[in-house]
Parts: sequence; structure tokens; C-alpha cells
Amino acid sequence: MRSLFDNFLTTPAYAQSAGGGGFSAEGLMSILPYVAMFGIFYFLLIRPQQVKQKQLRSQLSALRRGDRVLTAGGIIAVVQKVSEGSNEVEVELAPNVRVTVLRDTISTVITSVATPANDATPAKKD
Repeated sequence: MRSLFDNFLTTPAYAQSAGGGGFSAEGLMSILPYVAMFGIFYFLLIRPQQVKQKQLRSQLSALRRGDRVLTAGGIIAVVQKVSEGSNEVEVELAPNVRVTVLRDTISTVITSVATPANDATPAKKD
């Protein structure tokens, strides 16, 4: 009775086949799904975020007077003064209400003076 109880609670150890010690086709095939998942995550999540951050950095470096911006706190303001050597930007929240914000707290440049609204040149009439 004791040997039947011992066999029920304990599992026998199964011997594994001896591997080649190096890379094998089975080892490569077990790693391949992880590599594929990383590739999918990179191209669907990581890469677009990096492109978006690079675009925002270039927009922040090109801030000019008159640009409408959205701060991280959700405040929409118009840029009034940009100091080149400083990280501070003076924005106007309402008429005659100006505050100084850090350039890093600007999350989006809504409209930019640098890009005109209509870039098409009017056709000349002869």
C-alpha cells in the first residue's frame, strides 16, 4: 500500500535527451517567436513613438512668437516670447495674462507661424 501512495504523490523524473551543447534547430525555433514578437512591438509601438518624440523636439526647438501650444496641464496658450538660451517660454493665456512655462511642459504645438496656412502660391493671371 505504501508504494502505491508514494507513486501517486511523486512524479518520476524523465530523462531528457542529451543536446548538442550549442545552437540547434530546436533551440532556434524556440527563440524565434520571441524575436518575432519583439520585432512586431518595435515596429508597431516603439518606432512610431520615437518618431513622434523627434517631431515634437524639432517643433519645440522651432517655437516662435504667435504659435499656439498645448501644455501638459491642458492649457492652450499663444507663445509671446522665446528665449534661445533658456528653457523658458512666455505664453499668453488670455488677453494681458502672461505666464512663463518650461519648454519641456509643452506637449503639442497646435498651430505654427512657421508653416503658413496656405502654402500654395496663387496662380498668375495673364
